[in-house]
Order: sequence, then structure tokens, then C-alpha cells
Amino acid sequence: MKKKVVFMVINMNVGGTEKALLNMIAEMPETKFDITVLMLEEYGGFLHEVPSRVNVVFAQEYPKIKDLLNKPTKTMIIKLFKEGKAVKAMKIFLVYFLSKMANNRSIFFKYILKKEPPINDHYDIAVAYAGPMDFISYFVINKIKARKKIQWIHFDITKIGFNKAYAKRLYQKFDNIYVVSKEGKAKCVQVLPELSGKIDVFSNRYSPDLVVRRAEEGPGFVDNFKGIRILTVGRLSKEKGQDLAIPVLAMLKEQGYDVRWYCIGDGNAREEYEQLIKEYGLENDFLLLGAKTNPYPFMKQCNIYVQPSRHEGYCITLSEVKCFHKPIVSTEFTGVYEHITHGETGLVVNFNKEDMYDAIKRFMQDLHIDLIAETVGDRK
Repeated sequence: MKKKVVFMVINMNVGGTEKALLNMIAEMPETKFDITVLMLEEYGGFLHEVPSRVNVVFAQEYPKIKDLLNKPTKTMIIKLFKEGKAVKAMKIFLVYFLSKMANNRSIFFKYILKKEPPINDHYDIAVAYAGPMDFISYFVINKIKARKKIQWIHFDITKIGFNKAYAKRLYQKFDNIYVVSKEGKAKCVQVLPELSGKIDVFSNRYSPDLVVRRAEEGPGFVDNFKGIRILTVGRLSKEKGQDLAIPVLAMLKEQGYDVRWYCIGDGNAREEYEQLIKEYGLENDFLLLGAKTNPYPFMKQCNIYVQPSRHEGYCITLSEVKCFHKPIVSTEFTGVYEHITHGETGLVVNFNKEDMYDAIKRFMQDLHIDLIAETVGDRK
């Protein structure tokens, strides 16, 4: 008999967590698993990548409560008063106040989910996959029937807004807590020592064969640039650190290097980064290519790969780009040394522009010599 498994995520946006889920599903034999993906919203560039054998369902009430979850509660209460919904505004204020006083978000979640019916199916395993996200963890524990429940943590909990008291209360209800890197597990145990017996490592999955094969399925770069290409893949956001990359490119250009930096990904920091690019006069050299469901042709064709993140949980893109044996520069974050041996398989630097500039320059000098040799060879 097949095991029934449900993974709960926010959406299927183009990101590392979602990609890791797709990779995991690909490794789960159809003969052994009946898989459901439960999403808060029907959205994301990876939606069409979900295999047809997977059941896709959505939280019914989420569109009605999305603003209450994602916008400041004070803003929503004022909005409701302006709309003439004073009673509803007062209820929300009281529930929110009680949850804050008790330091227990479950009170607030229970109220806003009161009209959300429990999932009727009974699963063998239910996974709060987009973790740590308090709302999804609460939903899996309270709205899904399953023999076994798992919390999955994809981020460095010491670098994000992590409510230790709430997590301690809620996570004890899970059977297992998986963290995607050894260093991440160590930090999780340090923060939640009472739950150490439940915490273990389960690294993000990827298929080297699939990565290499998909690198042949797209054109990659189409700008006919003949210089050195630097690539970064990741959501455009502060934690991914593209704002550090922009001044580093300016330093490289000032030194006369013929180089362009390409960023694959999209996110809420795009406008900020576009403005920063203009301030440095790099409109033609620091290129935001947007989200790509298949970044692998770019990984294969780039000259240097750079991961400038402030923090990560595992960083699956580093695993993927290693398939193409490219020079890699990465900032130091949780899990990075599970990908890179400094000085052997890449360079790991502190999060500052000087160190990153020096590391890239080191590779650039080697590449410059190789490019000269190739040009001389072509002329002969």
C-alpha cells in the first residue's frame, strides 16, 4: 500500500526551498508514495514543474486572511474601522492583544482559521516544509490528520525572526524536526536544547545528472558578450546579498576588467537594487535577468559563480553549480563548508566588498591569462 504524504508550502515560487521539494518528489517512487502538495496560494514559477502524479490543493481561507498574516495588524485594524467594520476590528485587536500578552501566536492563528475546515484526508506523513514559518507549522499540527508530523527547517534560525518560546511550545508536537545542514542542526539544538532528540539533518536533494542534462535545454546567455561573466542565482532580497555584489563589480570595472555580472532571480528588493545599479553607473554591466526555472545553461556558460548571501540554510545552488566545475566565491554562512573546501573547491570570504573583490580578482587574473592564451591560439 502506498504511503500518503502531504507537504505544506507557501506557494511554488522560484526558490531554493521549492526546488528542493521538487527534487525530493522526483526521488519518491510513484509505486510507493501518494503525494499531495498543500499550498497557501496558487502562485509561482515552479507551479508547472509539479509532476502530474502529485495532488495539488490549496488552503481555502488563505485569500481572506492573507493580509492579516502578512501586513501589520495595526494597519489592518485601522483599515477595518475605515470600512465600517468596527466589531470585526475590535475582535481582531483583542485576539491579537491576548496572543501578544501570552506570547502565543496560536491564539491568533486559531481565530483567523476558525472557518478553515480541517483537511479531510488522513495522511501517513504531514510535513511543514516551508519552515520555519509559524503559520504553516500551526496549520500542519492543528488542521491536518496524520500518523506522523515533521517540521522542516530550511534557514539559519539565528539569522531570522525566530520566536524561540513559540517554537519550543509548538515543535514539541512534531515527531521529527529536520534541518538541511549539519551546522544548521547544531544551531537549532543550541536554541532548542529541549528538543535535541527530535532534531536531525536531512539535506536538500538534487540530481547532478538532471542538472547537467537541463543545462543543454536552454540558450543561456544571449548578449554575445566576449568578456568574463560572473553569475549569481537567488531571490532578490537582503539575505541573498546582491547589494554587496554591485559595488564589488564597480571596483572590478575601475580596475579595467572586461566583466559583466548577471543575477538570476526576482524578489522584493528589485527596485532597490535597480536604483543602486544606477548610482554606480552599471546599467549595462550588472544585469537582473529575472526568475528562471532553468538556470543551468547560465551556470554552465558563466566564468565565475558568486554566492554573496548574508545567511542561508543550505544553499542548493552551490551544489548545482559545482556540477560544472566553475570557480566559486561564496560568503561565509551556515552550511557553506558542506559545499566548499576553502582554497580547494572554492573561496569562502567574509561578508564585505574588499574580501569579495580580492577573491574574484584572484580568479579573474587566472581567467584573463586563459583568455589571452585562447586568443593567441585562435590567431595561430
